Amino acid sequence: LMKRGQRKPSKTDTEVSGSGSVSVSNVVVNHASRSGGVSQPVPPDGGTGGVGSVEVEPLPMFRDVSVSERQQLFVRKCRVCSYVFDFTDTLKAVKEKEIKRLNLVELVDYVQSGSSKITESNQEEMVKMISVNIFRCLPPAAHENTGSVSMEADEDEPFLDPSWPHLQLVYELLLRYVISSDTDTKVAKKFIDHSFVLKLLDMFDTEDPREREYLKTILHRIYGKFMVHRPFIRKAINNIFYQFIYETERNSGIAELLEILGSIINGFALPMKEEHKLFLVRALIPLHKPKAIATYHQQLAYCIIQFVEKDNKLADTVINGLLKYWPVTNCQKEVLILGELEEVLEATQATEFQRCMVPLFRQLARCLNSPHFQVAERALFMWNNEHIVSLIAQNRTVILPIIFEALETNIQGHWNPAVHGLTSNIRKMFMEMDTQLFEECQRQHAEKQAHAKMAQDQRQQTWQRLEESAFVHQIG
Repeated sequence: LMKRGQRKPSKTDTEVSGSGSVSVSNVVVNHASRSGGVSQPVPPDGGTGGVGSVEVEPLPMFRDVSVSERQQLFVRKCRVCSYVFDFTDTLKAVKEKEIKRLNLVELVDYVQSGSSKITESNQEEMVKMISVNIFRCLPPAAHENTGSVSMEADEDEPFLDPSWPHLQLVYELLLRYVISSDTDTKVAKKFIDHSFVLKLLDMFDTEDPREREYLKTILHRIYGKFMVHRPFIRKAINNIFYQFIYETERNSGIAELLEILGSIINGFALPMKEEHKLFLVRALIPLHKPKAIATYHQQLAYCIIQFVEKDNKLADTVINGLLKYWPVTNCQKEVLILGELEEVLEATQATEFQRCMVPLFRQLARCLNSPHFQVAERALFMWNNEHIVSLIAQNRTVILPIIFEALETNIQGHWNPAVHGLTSNIRKMFMEMDTQLFEECQRQHAEKQAHAKMAQDQRQQTWQRLEESAFVHQIG
């Protein structure tokens, strides 16, 4: 299949050879032609439908029938909406598509109004119809190798599903069903079960941002309403993250899943369960590893900060985790992580800070000397934060000796004027903070420089003697 090509047939699509017609709930399918533009699902009666020209007869509106007939009409509308049309050709089955759209609008209004409670069997019929429409094979994504010229994901336009006019209404129906006060969770969990949730999570990989937004809202509402599903949903999201981090590094919905988790983490009770701490260590912190971190870093940082604000003792765990996954050659990632690190440090208390300050400031010293001015500048901005400065001041006898050489190196020769100016300000800050300590660090730095120069001179003399000796032997 070519990239952005026709949708792959889903499991709900079926084909039948032969001739004749099938009539189900005022839906007549003619088998004479295979160019009618419909992808036929398994019919509601459990038989096998056909693919061909489809004639869908309009159904009456709910307000036009008596209350006693509405439940039966609800079923008929669900069955009409179970036919999935091909939207790659806008000229195919125009009338049938419009009839289906109007029925979907009617179903959404009916569920939203709550004018009549939906029976259990009708709820099952509706969820089946929703599943047929939304659980489908996604088209080849931008990152898949489809034989075309490879492109970076951020350079490619997101794929917008042409069937969205119908899909949106189906998602809206599902959302209204989940959030409705008339929906009994004891009954609904029979249909909104673990299998349904897993399929819903699979759809987060869609490239269409409109669909991901609906999925995010719906999954969040399911998590809130169906308490029995909460551990399962967390575990399923965990597994998606593991696959993304350690196998594929490809999933379009990581940002939306993290957004849901941000709200979930906010509601964690204290003391925090060991399960949640393991999730932080095994899933959230390793999410700093993939190259595509820029697409979801804002949501990831929010989740991390939520953990630290909930439990201050996790600060050193988070900081050590960030240091473990610190980028070596990707300066854009480094700038992002420096910004996140500042937020973590702002929520860090003195005890946790002391546990991780030595490796932390060794890394910050390397950042201060980065030839990429944005990295050096972002590291220097740490000293604009009053809380971080107070932590540094309390532990200056440990921190200043670690970063003094980096400060002096910047003063002596960093190419960027802004970095040079910021370094001078920080150097002055340390000098005013503790003059005696600063002078001692200055003396040790001068000794180190002198020893380094002496060692360099000795190496040069040794090489010179070797060259002279080689020259003598060559002549001899």
